[in-house]
Amino acid sequence: METITPESYMEGLYEEDEVLARVQEVIRTHNMPEISIAPGYGRLLTMMVTMIGAKKVLEIGALGGYSGICLARGLKEGGKLISLELKQEFAEVAKQNVTDAGLGAFVDYRIGEALVHLNELLAQGERFDFFFIDADKVNYPNYLELAIQLANPGAIIAGDNTLMRGKVVDANQNKTSVQAMRKFNQSIASDPRLESTILPAYDGLALARVR
Repeated sequence: METITPESYMEGLYEEDEVLARVQEVIRTHNMPEISIAPGYGRLLTMMVTMIGAKKVLEIGALGGYSGICLARGLKEGGKLISLELKQEFAEVAKQNVTDAGLGAFVDYRIGEALVHLNELLAQGERFDFFFIDADKVNYPNYLELAIQLANPGAIIAGDNTLMRGKVVDANQNKTSVQAMRKFNQSIASDPRLESTILPAYDGLALARVR
């Protein structure tokens, strides 16, 4: 008998999202990592972008476009999502999936090191209303700091995988990536520029509002 978890119970209340199910299938067929944001958190991203009326959204880590679709769904006409992705081949898959979902006009993909793009955006005076961080874990603290600097007052910063499959709470786990995530979590919780919470479901999601 299949074990029912709180997450699987809650997901069972919702009809399958055919668009996002197709994205997951495309990711599998391209042999990409199957590490997209959890469906429940994907719905949360859409809700939050909609609720705050975000006009400019920045995504760090596109993968196959799953989270990009969730973010773009919350945008109104004229809104823009800039999505940073290290790998050209991943960005191409993401762009096609987002386009197939009818949301291609909202998204601008930029390829290469995220820190380079973030510093360029900062130098250009760009500002954003919503951020989603889901990329290499070692740079999470750096991404957080730059997001705060790029944020409009009241902007929301979301960071996925804050539990790292339980590694952050395991004292025997001390890889650089785990230490970086612990630093990120502590910063989210204590930085006076933020008000925040961290949700423990799925693999953890940090949410912060820039004061």
